[in-house]
This record gives sequence, C-alpha cells and structure tokens, in this order.
Amino acid sequence: MINKIKEIITEFFKKIDNDIKVDFSLEEDTLIVNIRTKEPQSLIGEKGQTLTDIERLLKMIIRKKENIFLDLDINNYKKKKADYLEYLAKEAATEVFLTGIEKKFPPMSAYERRIVHMAIAEEKGVTTESIEDGSQKIVVVRKSNNQS
Repeated sequence: MINKIKEIITEFFKKIDNDIKVDFSLEEDTLIVNIRTKEPQSLIGEKGQTLTDIERLLKMIIRKKENIFLDLDINNYKKKKADYLEYLAKEAATEVFLTGIEKKFPPMSAYERRIVHMAIAEEKGVTTESIEDGSQKIVVVRKSNNQS
C-alpha cells in the first residue's frame, strides 16, 4: 500500500511541474516526503501556507488509502524554519533567564509553537506557555519560579 501512496504523491507533483523531484523515507508510521524544485516559492507560499495546504490535501487523500502520517517538506523549508525557530527559542530562553523579563513570540501556527516549546523544554530556569492574543496564539517565555 505504501508504494501506491508514493505513486499518488509522485503523480500529484508531476502534474504541477515535471521537473519536481520527490524523495520518500519512512520513519515508523510517518511517510516523509521531500520535494526538490527550482521554483519552491510557488509551492511554499507566504509563511509556508501553500505548503501547509498541500500537505493537508495529501493527508486527506492518503487517509482514504491507509492510516499513515505524512510529513511534507519542499527544498527543506520546514527543516530550515524549525532550525531557525529552535535557535530563536534558545536565544530567548537565555535572555529571559539572564534578565528575568518575559519574551513574547509573534503569532505562530501550532506546529511552530510546538517547536519553540520543545526547544525551551530542555532549558533550565525558564518555562513557556501558549496564550491567546486576539484570535491567534503566541508563545511566552518566562523565568520559572523553581530554579532546580
């Protein structure tokens, strides 16, 4: 069944652009799909929104075939963004720990907030919390009360 899913995904992207390269890897119950293209921006969209929409569409198609998770990336955009968010999170954690002044991140998707929470979870002396900011959620980094 995995081969059929790979075929569906490959055909999907070939219809968009014949020069797109599709690489697959399987980690436990997640099919990782990395797309390589010369024109990634049209597939990534503003702030990764098109990428998110394509991933959601492919997940709907695949779930009808088999219960497997899908992780779609285009030219390693999500990986680079995750690395950058981890870097920003650790910088914020250090700043908050040293100054005691809380730091607020701009509104982010649930996926991005999770990256920040996980990166800071390893840091001593600080905590994170997702809070509502109008209609969106933001991550706040605070100095923790217990310094264990």
